[in-house]
Amino acid sequence: MREWLRRIRGAVGMGVTWAIGWSPVGALLGLVMGVGVLAGSGFGLGTIVARYVALFATLGFFGGTIFSSVVRIAEGRRKFAELSSGRFAAWGALGGLILGVLAVTAGILGLGGLTPLTATVAGAASLLGAGSAAGSLALARRAEDQALLEAGSGIDDVGLSEDETRELLGDGG
Repeated sequence: MREWLRRIRGAVGMGVTWAIGWSPVGALLGLVMGVGVLAGSGFGLGTIVARYVALFATLGFFGGTIFSSVVRIAEGRRKFAELSSGRFAAWGALGGLILGVLAVTAGILGLGGLTPLTATVAGAASLLGAGSAAGSLALARRAEDQALLEAGSGIDDVGLSEDETRELLGDGG
C-alpha cells in the first residue's frame, strides 16, 4: 500500500512540476492569440491569457502524470542516474503525444476531428512533453547531486585514528 501511495505522490508531483512549466507557454500563446482575437470578441486580453494559462497548466498536469506512468511501465525500477536524457525525452514525447491524442479525442480543445490544427496540438504536446521530461531529469539529477554533496559535507572530519596512522607508517610494531 505504501508503495502505491509513493508512486501516486510521485506522479502528482511530476504533474504539478509540468503544470508549472507549461503555464508560461500558455500565457505566451494566450497573449499571441488574444491580440489577434481582441478585435472581434468581447473578452479582454487578460481573460484570454488566463484561460490559456489554465488550459496549459491542466494539460501539463495530466501530461506529467501520463509521463510518470509511461516511465514507470517502460523503465521499471531504474533510477534517474541510469537513464539517458535522450531516452527520457523520448518517453516524454510519447507521454505528450498520448496526452494530445486524448485531448483531441475527448474534444477538450473544442477542435473536433482530425484536422491540421489537431495534428499541430498533438505535435506541440509531444514537443512540450519531450522538453519537460528532459527538464525534469535535469532537475532530479541536480537534486540528487545536491543531496550527495550535503551528505558528504562532513567527510573532511573523518580521519585515521592514532593507531591506524602508526600502523600505516610502519610504527605499529
